[in-house]
Amino acid sequence: MTVYSIKGKYDIILSKELSRLARNVPLAYKIRDMVERYDLELITLDGAINTIEKKGNMFGLYAWIYELEAQNTSERLKLMFKTKAQIGEFNGSHPPYGYEVIKKKLVIRKDQTPNVVRRIFEEYISGKGFDAIARGLYNDDVTTPSQLAEKTNATTKWHGSSVRKILENPHYMGILKQCRDHKPTVTSKKRKHNSISDQVVIENSHEPIVPIEDFLVVQELIKSRKRTRPQSEKYLFTNTAFCSDCGRGMHFKKNRKGYICGNYNKHGIKACSNHYISQTSLTDIVLTDLNRISNKINKNNYYQSLIKEITLNKEQMREILETNINELEAKKRDKTNLVIALSNGIISNDDYQLAINSLNEVITNIVNENRKLNKELEHQDIEKDLKEFKKNLSSFTDLQVVTPELLHTLIDRIEIKADGTTKIHYRFNEPTDPPAY
Repeated sequence: MTVYSIKGKYDIILSKELSRLARNVPLAYKIRDMVERYDLELITLDGAINTIEKKGNMFGLYAWIYELEAQNTSERLKLMFKTKAQIGEFNGSHPPYGYEVIKKKLVIRKDQTPNVVRRIFEEYISGKGFDAIARGLYNDDVTTPSQLAEKTNATTKWHGSSVRKILENPHYMGILKQCRDHKPTVTSKKRKHNSISDQVVIENSHEPIVPIEDFLVVQELIKSRKRTRPQSEKYLFTNTAFCSDCGRGMHFKKNRKGYICGNYNKHGIKACSNHYISQTSLTDIVLTDLNRISNKINKNNYYQSLIKEITLNKEQMREILETNINELEAKKRDKTNLVIALSNGIISNDDYQLAINSLNEVITNIVNENRKLNKELEHQDIEKDLKEFKKNLSSFTDLQVVTPELLHTLIDRIEIKADGTTKIHYRFNEPTDPPAY
């Protein structure tokens, strides 16, 4: 598909045929509506559609035909993949961790990943859980499955779900199990599990990484370790207390009677630090600050002083925003000058790349900062927020006990710093600190 642009506006959508634009009727009609709404022209090179020449009366019929053809193609592909699976060929987009695909067959990789798989099975059999194994792999800088597959969103962190997926994969005992699920139609978003009879299972199709005995032991252990969990207890500050450094929610630890950073709890010191605070201390901090706010908010001059303070903050933010805009324009001019210098041979390509990368980083930081400043400036309905907060606060006659209702009505979030100190964000803007920009 090609979209021609004239004077900065889209005028024509040019496609080989309608099926290249949409594989189902609903999407085809969305495109047609978009063409009409934005006064565009749609042309297909097969001559079926040409809105310039008013050839579009058969749009619905062509859309239906192409969807039918797409469904038939999908069925033919399913049959082809099933046939390949039946002769032992691996059909997946990425081989299981520890394997590579050579001549369409799974072959054990000649690196450390097979040993990682064996380590995962050994540690689970020894009594470790999914998350504990993942934490150890992450702290040992072990390459993750997404890194090995070179995915664009690859992460360095191992997760319990990734560990479990490896532990439950029958490929590791030399059994090729494919065609496990399917999409009922080409327009379906969810996949459905195939019945056992429709799955393709081939034993001894490739060299196992884990002995079959160990694999079966692990499956029994997974079943035996499952337990019916009682309805999870709602700890007071769950979903309200967050780590100020990494932004993750704080996890309550019964043995410590307090909260620690969820990132630290799951991945260890490499991911973040402890950020511990006891529930008793956090409760006292919240009560003390709520009483402080209550006393201030009932004073006659509080509203006027608050408006003055916020107005000053807004002026400071606008000044910073203006400075950033000027700096952004300057950095863009610097980029233009670099291009000219490169084209004239004044600087080498290596020097150009080094300078341009540095400029792009600065520009990105400025843009992100400006976006944050604009967001802050947009939300400044102080009178409405303050009246609502005061009304909610007055409904709680006893400010000696923190209840979930009080907490979620008055407080948006609480950030816990590394030294245990806190920053409370109420459901109205009280600028206790100058803007951190």
